[in-house]
Amino acid sequence: MAQTDISETGKMKFVVLALLVVGAYGCGLPTFPPILRRVVGGEDARPHSWPWQISLQYSKNGGWYHTCGGTLISNEWVLTAAHCINSLNTYRVVLGKHNLVEEEGGSVAIGASKLVVHEKWSSLFIRNDIALVKLETPVTFSDTITPACLPDAGFILPNEAPCYVTGWGRIYTGGPIADILQQALLPVVDHATCTKPDWWGSQVKDTMVCAGGDGVVSGCNGDSGGPLNCRSDDGSWAVHGIVSFGSGLSCNYPKKPTVFTQVSSYIEWIDTVSTTRLRRLPLRAVAAEAGKTAKKDRQRTTMHPPIGCPTAVSKHV
Repeated sequence: MAQTDISETGKMKFVVLALLVVGAYGCGLPTFPPILRRVVGGEDARPHSWPWQISLQYSKNGGWYHTCGGTLISNEWVLTAAHCINSLNTYRVVLGKHNLVEEEGGSVAIGASKLVVHEKWSSLFIRNDIALVKLETPVTFSDTITPACLPDAGFILPNEAPCYVTGWGRIYTGGPIADILQQALLPVVDHATCTKPDWWGSQVKDTMVCAGGDGVVSGCNGDSGGPLNCRSDDGSWAVHGIVSFGSGLSCNYPKKPTVFTQVSSYIEWIDTVSTTRLRRLPLRAVAAEAGKTAKKDRQRTTMHPPIGCPTAVSKHV
């Protein structure tokens, strides 16, 4: 009996020590903070300044192809869009990347062991466009890989909140996909404005959030499934949106902001699927190194085209 008590005490000490070590990489706090400028049309991000940004890739003919963005929210779960997931595909998650076509230290590739699409996802009406991807092996946090925070359930972003979209999407309408991770300032558009008849009207529901719509910058700078990053009062970054859809008229059409799945509307679902509260202190573990260099390819994927929205050209690794 005494031996059992000692064993349990030892386990508890190990867990406490692990949590203290993990504290060095809190959620939403990049080692290399992003350089935030109001650049028209977006810009190259500072390397590894959005360390929760991931590349979701699928296997085809012996290669790996970038298809969507996503957000690391713990050491084993990634948040992305439901429309990014095809149950017939084999996926992997590439973390710690800045340039998709070059080998980079600190990047890892981990297979997907589980794909969970929201049970009420509607591809026809684009409702509940959210999914979770579980990593085969928990990833070790580092200077290049850390999770984003999640917002509190029900939190509503204020109008014109200065958020940033990130991803390897098109730089401009009809343009090439970016090799280097892009970032662009997208001020939030409140629900009352975004649902006006000459904006998105009834297509936007209260489980969605709009950002942009100024005719200059849009989700062309991000991939479908990627994050809308907003800074909290404490300085940490949280993923408030998941890139869902945009206008088929152009990437940067006035009064047609990028529409995101509103993460705060799905906190209970996220916690239920992951069987834990993913917010502040995920555990760390071991990950496998990425083994291949990215090569260019011309597959048409990413931005979901519910109303003819142009898709982005992808790459393979």
